[in-house]
Formats: sequence, C-alpha cells, structure tokens
Amino acid sequence: MMASIEQSLLDLTDKETWEKLSVWDRRADAMAPLTERQTDSVLELRAAAETLPVPSELPIEDLCSLSSRSLQSFSATVPASTEDVLLKGFQMLDMENDRIETAQQFFAWFAKLQASMDQDESAKYRCLFTKYCVFLLLGCSLFEQCDYLFVSNKTGTLHEACEQLLKEQSELVDLAESIQQKLSYFNELENISTKLNSSPLSVNSEGFIPMLSKLDDCIEYVSSHPSFKDYPVYMAKFKQCLSKAMHFMKIHIVNTMQNLTSQLTKRDPMGLANADNAFTLYYVKFRAAAPKVRTLIEQIEQRAEKIPEYHHLLDEIHQCYLDQREQLLSPSITSTITDLTTQNSKDHCALVRSGCAFMVHVCQDEHQLFNEFFSKPTPKLEVVGELCLSLYDVLRPMIIHIIHLETLSELCSILKNEMLEDHVQNNTTQLGAFDAVVKQMLEDVQERLVYRTHIYIQTDIMGYNPAPGDLAYPEKLEMMERIAQSLKEEQMKQMSQEYAFSDVQLEDGIGSVEASRLQTSISPADLHGMWYPTVRRTLVCLSKLYRCIERAVFQGLSQEALSACIQSLLKASDIILKNKTQIDGQLFLIKHLLIMREQIAPFHTDFAIKEISLDLKKTRDAAFKILNPKAVPNLFRLNSHNAILEFLLEGTPEIKEHYIDSKKDVDRHLKFSCEQFIQQQTQIFVGSLEEFLTKVAALKTTAIQGGPTYNLAQQPWAQPAKINDIVMATYRVMKSKLPSTLQSMSLYLANRDTEFILFKPVRNNIQQVFQRLHALLQEEYSGEDLQIIACPSMEQINLLLSVNK
Repeated sequence: MMASIEQSLLDLTDKETWEKLSVWDRRADAMAPLTERQTDSVLELRAAAETLPVPSELPIEDLCSLSSRSLQSFSATVPASTEDVLLKGFQMLDMENDRIETAQQFFAWFAKLQASMDQDESAKYRCLFTKYCVFLLLGCSLFEQCDYLFVSNKTGTLHEACEQLLKEQSELVDLAESIQQKLSYFNELENISTKLNSSPLSVNSEGFIPMLSKLDDCIEYVSSHPSFKDYPVYMAKFKQCLSKAMHFMKIHIVNTMQNLTSQLTKRDPMGLANADNAFTLYYVKFRAAAPKVRTLIEQIEQRAEKIPEYHHLLDEIHQCYLDQREQLLSPSITSTITDLTTQNSKDHCALVRSGCAFMVHVCQDEHQLFNEFFSKPTPKLEVVGELCLSLYDVLRPMIIHIIHLETLSELCSILKNEMLEDHVQNNTTQLGAFDAVVKQMLEDVQERLVYRTHIYIQTDIMGYNPAPGDLAYPEKLEMMERIAQSLKEEQMKQMSQEYAFSDVQLEDGIGSVEASRLQTSISPADLHGMWYPTVRRTLVCLSKLYRCIERAVFQGLSQEALSACIQSLLKASDIILKNKTQIDGQLFLIKHLLIMREQIAPFHTDFAIKEISLDLKKTRDAAFKILNPKAVPNLFRLNSHNAILEFLLEGTPEIKEHYIDSKKDVDRHLKFSCEQFIQQQTQIFVGSLEEFLTKVAALKTTAIQGGPTYNLAQQPWAQPAKINDIVMATYRVMKSKLPSTLQSMSLYLANRDTEFILFKPVRNNIQQVFQRLHALLQEEYSGEDLQIIACPSMEQINLLLSVNK
C-alpha cells in the first residue's frame, strides 16, 4: 500500500513539473523560453532529487505506523506485525490517540505526515538543493545574457509570423466576402427571370420597381467586368430581362394612352367639339389618367440618361403621346381656325390676332398636360408646332395677297409686339413652337411689306401724276388761309359775346392766354392734308416701315423712298414755276424739303446705304491700247505682247464702294434751293445795279492792266441821269415786290424764324450792293452829279427793308 502511495506521489510530481514547464513556454510575452536541452536538464534534476534515500533516523516502518486507536479499526484486515510498526510510527508523531475513521481524516493525517517528513529531511540534502538552485539561477542568468539576441530574433520572427498569419486570414475573409458579393449579382438572375416570367406580373405592383433597380445594378456591374467568365452569357440574359421589363412598361403606358384616345374619339368622332367642351374632352380625361403612368415614366426618365435602352423607350413613349394628342387635336384646331376665318374674312388683323391667341392657349394647355405625364422636357414636344402650322397654312395665302401697306404694317405690329414680345418673351418654354411659326409668319409679312413698298414707291411716289388741284399753289394756301381767318374771327366773335353776357368776371390772364392760343394756331401750310401727296405718302410709308422691318432693310427702302420723293418734288416745282411764278415754285420746294427734313429726324437710324460698283475704266483703256496700237507712244510700243501683258496686269476692273445718304441728299437739295432762291431774289431786287457795278469793275480792270485811262462820268452808260434811272427803277421794284415776296414766304413757310433765316441773306446782299454803289458814287461823281443821281441813302434802304421785315 505504501508503494502505491509513493508511486502516485511520484506521478503527480512529474505531472506538475510538465505543467509548470508548459506554463513557462506558453506565455506570449516570455522573455527567455526554454530550449529542449534546458527542459531535459530540469527533468533530470527533478528525477535525481526524487530518488534520494530515506534518512536513517526514520525507518520506513515508523513512517508507515498507525496509532493504537487506528489499529483497532484495521485489526480485522492488517497483520499483527504490521500493526506494531504503525503503532510505533504514530507514537513518534504524537498521534497514538488519534482515530482515523473517514477518508477525509486519512488525507489530513497523510498531509500532516508528509509535512513532518519534509521537515525532517536531511540538512545535507537541503543544502545541496539550495546550491543547486543558486547554480540554476546563475545558469539561467548566463543563458539569458548569452542568448538574448537569439531570443529577441526568435521572438520577432514569431511576431512577424503571427502578423502574417493574421493578415492572410483577413485577406481570405475579405476574399470570401468579395466573392460572395460578386456572386450575389449573378445569383439575382434567377430571381429576376422568375418574376418576369410569372404570368400575373403587373408593372404597378410594389415589387416591380425594386426589381428594376436590382436589374439595373446587375447590368451595370456585369458590363463593367467584361473579363469575368461567362460574361457574354450573363450579359445577354440580363439584357433579355431588361427587354422584357421595358416591353411590359411600354405596353402598359401605350395601351393607357391609346384607350384614352379611343374613348374620346368615340365621344367626338368628327373632332368637332367646340371651345366650351374641348377642355373636358381632351384635357380632363388625360389629366385624370396621368397618375396611372407617371410613376413608371419617372423611373424611365431617371434611367434614360445612363442606359441607352431606356432612352430609346422614352423616345417611343414621347412619340406615342404626341401622336395621340395630334390625332385628337388636329381636327378640332382645323375646325376652329376655319370658323375664325369665316368670322373675320374681311378683317385680316382681327383674324391674325384671334388665330394667334387661340394657338397660344393650345400651346400652353399642351405643355401643362405634358408636364402631368412627364417631368423632363423633350425636343419632340416641338411637334406642337405642327398644330401651329394649321394656322400658318391658313394665314399665309391671305398674307401674300394683301396689297395695303397699312394692313401689312399692322400685321407686323401684331406679330412682333403683341405675340412675340408680350406672349412668347414671357413664356419661351411653353411657346417655343408657336414662336417659330410666328417668326416665319412675320418674315412672310415683312417680305410682302418690302415688296409692296417697292411697288408703292415706283407707282405712287416716283410715278405719281399730280392732279391740277395738287399743284394749285398758292391758291390752296390762300383758300385755307381765308378759311382759317374766318374761323378765327368767328371764335373771336363768340368769345366776345361770352365775355359780354357772362356774369363771371374773367381775369386778364385768361383772356391773354386765349388770345395767344388763337394767334399761335397752326398755319394751313403746316397741316398734314396740305402737304404734297408724295411727301405725305413717303412719310407715312416710312413711319409704317420703321418698326416693322430690320434696320438695314429700312435704310435701303428709306433711301429709295426719299430719293423718289425728292424727284417728284423737283418735278412739281418745275410745273408750278412754269404755270405760276418762280417764287411759288421755289418756296413750294423749300417748304416740302423742310417738312421732309423735320419729319425724318425722329427716325433714329442711318439713312446711308453702301453701294458697290464695278469700274471698268482701266479695262477699257487697256483694251483700247490693244485695238489701237498707234495711239500708244513709240517709246512704249515695243510689240503686241506688251499690250496684252498690260491688259492682264493693269486691266483688272476695280470694285468701288460709295455711300448714298438720303438724309444728306435732302439737306443738299434744300441748301441748293435756298441758295437759288436767295440768288434769284437778289437778282430781282438789285440785279440792274449789280450789272452796272460789274461794268465799272471791268472798266477799272482794263485801266489797271495798261489800257486807256477812263472818266466814269464821261461814259455814256454812266451818266448821272442813266444812273438815276437805274436807281429809281431798283427802288420802285423793291418797294413794289418786296411786300409780296415776304407775304409769299409767310404763306408758304408759315414760320417767322424760318422766314427770317431765309430772307436775311437777301437783305444782306441788297445792303452790300447799295454800299458799293454809294462808295463808287462818292469816288467818281461830284456833288451836282450826286444830286442828279438821287441815290437813296442807307437809312432809307434799311428803313424800307425793316418795314417789310
């Protein structure tokens, strides 16, 4: 029994030793792990320590003895000799009175016995064990000092190996997740195919749109990885699923729109719905059906920018929608425009205004309805312009047959101001198609207006044949003057009667204001109706064209119109000059040129146009040298090749540009007419005196150049009596004709400032002639001769001119 107990203790000791050694090596932060050699050394030392002999002072029999009380419990099973030995042993341990009855008491006794044995070991062995431990510690220290670098390297290598393993583990985990994620896109193919092939599939179901999103993600992923195995197969299958899904959406949306059109067509088969119920028939039904398909259309619009198949599908849906709307609206629009044409057959402006207003409402309603179905615009919506073409097709034949400039001008104003600026400019998005049609219509009207203006200028201005009443000057002005004077007298008489019978005392200021108003009434010459017809027509034509056509076109037409008007005025002036008097023809021309210059001033444009002409002078000269070599000097006439070479080099025609300014042309003619009037009036008043002074100047020039000396008083034509005849005749002419001249100027010009400006050079010329005459007479004639001549003094001349001013 003791042998088995001792063997158990030895086995337990070896087990504990291995556990301790394993704990030493298992630590992750071990600074000095044991090598295999060190482990073997520890085990050998442990084995050597366990085989020490039992001390001689304590025999084995004594250690195994039991107390006398214990022996009584084992008397049945233990021999007598053994009992004596145990009793002796218990006595040595002072345990002879203890009683062991249970296993716990036995283990307690055994532990006490073991402790006693440990205390009683030989001091010799304990000393050796102590030395061994010291040597062991010294050895470990030496090992630590010698093998620290090795241990550190091994530890670092171990850490690196662990980190590499962790990294590889993480990479493998990520790889597995990546593979799983990639496979998820391919695994969705079966689910999507199953849903699309199921018979009760509805595009309005809750799962249809998420399925589209998954399908889009799968297609995008597969298409971005063409290097995957079976890429073409899966891509084709995904595309097939996409085609099925889009087909289902297209069928649903197209059927919805076609059913709406079919229902509305049955209600109004001829498309003759009037304006009152057209909204109900064509707009309310479509608006009510819009929510049924708008969700699907939004999904298509979101994907159309990225996926070409969706873009093509959206185009087909747009085309289907617009076709259905055109099918519904086209008959109704045609019928409405026909009714408007019938109602306004004689009023072109009203027809254009009402027709355009109708199309504006149609375009706005169509855009609003389109926005109920679609969230993004499309260029195909401009197909509404085809509906607008119905109006254009009706109006264009009417436009190209209009001959009146007033009507064409008003149409331009309606299209440009009312439609383009007021409607289109404020709503360019909805009225884009209408804008294109109106611009085309406006161009047609402008083209027609320009064409009719050319004809009008040629026939009604340049080719105008004046009637006798048109050239009845100054009779027309005198008649209008008498009428105005009689009206003025009646007004004055009426006002005087009102003042006489009025109980209210009027202030002097009011009377003065009324008098001034009467005095400043418009002259008959300034009345629009008194203008020469070509002037009136030209200005009216320009006023109609100014805001209707482009500036460059207006400049060309204005130059043509003003030139034709000037020619007609020159022609009329010549007729009046022949039939009446010279001053009537001149003042008629001056007055109307002044009217033209004043009336064209408000046109803020340049009346100059550039004309390009081909100058063939050099070509003509070079050809002349070839044809007539004798005309070329001998120095230059070497041979015929020189003339041909000169023709090629210098005979090129020249392109010349020159500007024609009709406004300056008016000023030039006005200046020339005024100068001619001043010259002729001066000639009428002092022409004989100017001839006399010219003869005297010629006589003096001859004498200075070496001719015979002269005595002016001895010349037959320069006798005092002769001079007196000339002076008196001149004075009588001035006194008799000057008032009529000024009256004619007042009648034609009807403006004090203009009259003064025009007559001032005449008065200055008269004064200068008499000043020269006085100087000559004082130099050449004696006092008696001067009395015979009896030339009026400058004071008399100035008084005569001032009285008639």
